[in-house]
Amino acid sequence: MTLRSFARPGLAALAGALAVAGFAPLGWYPLAILGLAGLFLLARDAAPGRAFRLGWAWGLGHFLAGVSWVYVSISVYGGMPAPVAALATLLFCAFVALLPALALALAARLAPPGWRRTALALPAAWTLLEWVRGWLFTGFPWLALGYSQAPDSPLAGFAPLLGVYGLSLLAALSAGLLVVLLPSAGGGGNRRAYALATLAALWLSAWALQQVEWTRPEGEPVRVSLVQGNIAQDMKFRPEKLQATLDHYARAVLASRARLIVLPETALPLFRSSVPPDYLQLLADHARARGGDLLLGIPEDAGPERYYNSALTLGTSPEGLYRKVHLVPFGEFVPFGFRWAVDMMSIPLGDFSAGEADQPPLAAAGQRLAVNICYEDVFGEERIHAARDATLLVNISNDAWFGASLAPWQHLQIGALRSLEAGRWQLRANNTGVTAILDHKGRTLAALAPFTAGSLDGQAQGRSGLTPYLRFGNYPAALLAVLLLWRAARAGRRRPQ
Repeated sequence: MTLRSFARPGLAALAGALAVAGFAPLGWYPLAILGLAGLFLLARDAAPGRAFRLGWAWGLGHFLAGVSWVYVSISVYGGMPAPVAALATLLFCAFVALLPALALALAARLAPPGWRRTALALPAAWTLLEWVRGWLFTGFPWLALGYSQAPDSPLAGFAPLLGVYGLSLLAALSAGLLVVLLPSAGGGGNRRAYALATLAALWLSAWALQQVEWTRPEGEPVRVSLVQGNIAQDMKFRPEKLQATLDHYARAVLASRARLIVLPETALPLFRSSVPPDYLQLLADHARARGGDLLLGIPEDAGPERYYNSALTLGTSPEGLYRKVHLVPFGEFVPFGFRWAVDMMSIPLGDFSAGEADQPPLAAAGQRLAVNICYEDVFGEERIHAARDATLLVNISNDAWFGASLAPWQHLQIGALRSLEAGRWQLRANNTGVTAILDHKGRTLAALAPFTAGSLDGQAQGRSGLTPYLRFGNYPAALLAVLLLWRAARAGRRRPQ
């Protein structure tokens, strides 16, 4: 083994860690592209085996830097012993890093060294394996490259057309074209000129698309109040703290003058059947007196061994119920063969049932709410059915599980992309933050500081109409990636590089 054989994977890992700065909270979106360009530069002439190792090193550095909050969740709040939690986090990141590794190995196998591998095969394979990561073993699409471009990058203009994986593809194409621009890449003057022209056309067209209004306002703005309880996670489910929690949320609701009041995930930390009936009646009566509605997160026991993480609406409109569909492994259900890991933790309410897919929007305050709970909004295509008929998107969460880490800010950025894809405003009520109001361009119009208790009052504009993404989902982006990969493989073997 030579020093160079260790240096390249080390550089790849550093590039992967650097790319995290392109995501929230820093949001320096060019760094996500430059970090990937560094990987493509290292892999442009690598054999498949070496390309695999480079991709794995990049992914390991990227995920260790970007999702270190996994440790916070399972150790600080889950109760797993610190050494075991650290090892579990390392193994998890090492496993997820296999997907970037496979992407680079696939591109190196199909396309020989040269500008077509760099500009076409690597970006296309990257996008396809990122898409696979979004559903394999229930999926972990966190830190998909496209999220780094929301909402400030010009590339965000493509989000209503191609969704997050379309943005990943365009960002990866940008990274590949940047490498072709380098004299050391061996593309020749004509190739570099072509790469520069393509890069300019891509980003200018993205900027132009940002000016397009894909959806239209529907009705008058509605006055909203989003409650951030700031109930500490290690206190949330303690019986002696229950009454204080109920009193806290009751005061917040009764003090609101909004037509739509939203409380976070599991705001009431007990099953619905155990909530005093007069308590829910008190909240419903207040919402009804305002001619509006209240939406709150509450665990639901619907029969023997059937528990749901639910959102309930009360007030003027008929009572509505949404049951969480995409559950969190280890937090809400136990994957097969991993009971031993859950037994090492002290996470309450750990065995939920999944709600039915494609639940319709909930009617509240004259709006149609496409509701999702916490981690669900990472899965954009699963949110399409409700978003098509909705006027507002609503996410209720409890990111207290992740403490003062990157996770709440990354989660907010994911929400921004969901608003861009659907062309809808979004209300985000979070226990400890980030509670925010987002417009249909994914811009945060108002937010509460994390780890503070309060209510975010403002207005939200309902919108209707279908973006191309709401019509076709991820299929166009995946098909485009397949076509680019096929072209690179076919042309690369037929013509000189």
